[in-house]
Amino acid sequence: MPPSTATSFFVIGTMSGTSLDGLDMAYCRFNFDGTSWTYKILAANTRPYPSEWAQKLTSAHGASAQALTRLHFDYGKYTGLLVKDFISQQQIEKVDFVSSHGHTIFHQPDMGFTFQLGHGAAIAAACGVPVYADFRSLDVALGGQGAPLVPIGDKLLFNEYDACINLGGIANISYEWRGERVACDICPCNLVLNAAAHKKGLPYDDGGAMAACGKVNDDLLTKLNSIEYYQQQGPKSMGREWIESFVNSLVEKAALSPEDLSATFCSHIVTQIGAVLKSTELASKEKKILLTGGGAYNSFLVNTIIKSVQSNIEIPNKHTIEFKEALIFAFLGVLRNRNEPNALRSVTGASRDSSGGTYFN
Repeated sequence: MPPSTATSFFVIGTMSGTSLDGLDMAYCRFNFDGTSWTYKILAANTRPYPSEWAQKLTSAHGASAQALTRLHFDYGKYTGLLVKDFISQQQIEKVDFVSSHGHTIFHQPDMGFTFQLGHGAAIAAACGVPVYADFRSLDVALGGQGAPLVPIGDKLLFNEYDACINLGGIANISYEWRGERVACDICPCNLVLNAAAHKKGLPYDDGGAMAACGKVNDDLLTKLNSIEYYQQQGPKSMGREWIESFVNSLVEKAALSPEDLSATFCSHIVTQIGAVLKSTELASKEKKILLTGGGAYNSFLVNTIIKSVQSNIEIPNKHTIEFKEALIFAFLGVLRNRNEPNALRSVTGASRDSSGGTYFN
């Protein structure tokens, strides 16, 4: 398909994060004036996963090749039907295309592969709208981490901030450094905090109430902060496999109560965010840091971050907190449609910038 020269787009971005909260859908308008991009989230919704789908996604990494291939198409169809229902409920009349992140099952860029569940063809067939999907594979094929991809959106849509931090299943950051956009995964976040809450029969630690009444375990905190990843220079990223190998084993051996684990891991998150801000010269009251993701609702964690770092932390409106990643994946589709870079080598370590994403119509 030849590159588009359009300057106005209506796109639905879909995002399924590692914390398995559900499928985020954001209907967005983008306009380009020849110099800069503007955006507006026109409608947004999160469809929580029913227990059946949560279990399928949780166990997909252990499925046989045949079962995983079938699930790839089934989840694509499921995503497409949710998008179709979203369009109907929101009475959306114009959609140029859908940009789907999919749900990450495998992410091992050092081994040369990444895999996001949800086949684009099945999404397009189910919702009746063209689809861009599989945004990460090209960057990995070019020797990159395939992640994070959100920084191009941070650069072009949120450039009034010195840095953007997302407190999702994994906490990550992007910022300008010596004339280039750079980024990295900071540390696990809601993946571990939610798992602690699950032990109490809760979906998540509402407001950080569990962490607030817990006690930090210094031994576990020291071991977590000593993990080799934190001494490595970027580009670097982490996935479920990395967390299972290097974090979960330490957590299990510590055998803490859910409250103490939550308190300890919040301290770990704050320590690693502080270390990144200090090393990147962002630890200054003159620096504006945008904080988004589900973790922005964890008031205990956020307040601890604000007290511990020197930067000016800003919490945006509800739509931006919850749907920034879905918004930016919609924008990745726009850039792909125009054949403009949507993965930056300065972020991922690939051999060149690239425009990733496969089109299905």
